[in-house]
Amino acid sequence: MTLSKATRDRVIRTLLVDDEPLARRGLELRLAGERDILIVGQVGDGAAAVHAVSEHAPDLLFLDVQMPGLDGFATLRAIPAQQMPLVVFVTAYDHYALNAFEASAVDYLLKPVDEGRLHQALFRVREALDRREASDHRAKLLGLLGALSGRPALTLDEALEADSAQELRDPEAPLAVRDGARTLRLSRASIRWVDAAGDYLCIHTDRDTHVLRATLGQLEKRLHANRFPRIHRSTLVNAARVVALRPHLNGEYFLTLDCGQELKLSRSYRDRLVLFK
Repeated sequence: MTLSKATRDRVIRTLLVDDEPLARRGLELRLAGERDILIVGQVGDGAAAVHAVSEHAPDLLFLDVQMPGLDGFATLRAIPAQQMPLVVFVTAYDHYALNAFEASAVDYLLKPVDEGRLHQALFRVREALDRREASDHRAKLLGLLGALSGRPALTLDEALEADSAQELRDPEAPLAVRDGARTLRLSRASIRWVDAAGDYLCIHTDRDTHVLRATLGQLEKRLHANRFPRIHRSTLVNAARVVALRPHLNGEYFLTLDCGQELKLSRSYRDRLVLFK
């Protein structure tokens, strides 16, 4: 495939995430010769990676899978779908896991990173940018997170199983969510935000992130529009968790939640947020 001139000329903003400083330095040196790669940050843990993605808006993430604290997969769960960059996994995992990585990431690199494989991964990144497949990529990553839970894909009725009558009687009733064989009842106040890519949802709560196979529109019907307004085509937010607004570009804003997470408020959805009025 011949890459378009636009892709050849663009700058690929890149974030390196690895808890080993030498591994980050090795990638930095290998990437120094790539004219279109701009390293916008390097971090050593998942929590810092989530913050760096929000701050730097990278196009590409080189992500170590095995890290203390938030590992690579937990890090992906914590990144809002609308901010998700293209991901190349960097891993020491055995080959049994690589099929899942290959199906869901742009590419994967085994440690120690081979220079030839790195060039191949970068070619795939440029192809993905040329085809503008970021949305499909996000959906595949969320599908991977669901698959790695070891649970079968759920239908909407299975994933969002609730006592509808109770919800009608009591708008404070917990949101019932099927997690494999279990039914979890999530306090609505504990939900920070919900985002989506394709047919997958991430429900981000104070304690965990739940990945379900369902659409945002279907879940939106279960939540009160004033309490959980849509702020982006792929995001609902708990309005009570918003503590600050920061202007961005062209009438857009960034919302800061009480946990420190920032989410983009799109111009076309800002009238839905009661706090904005």
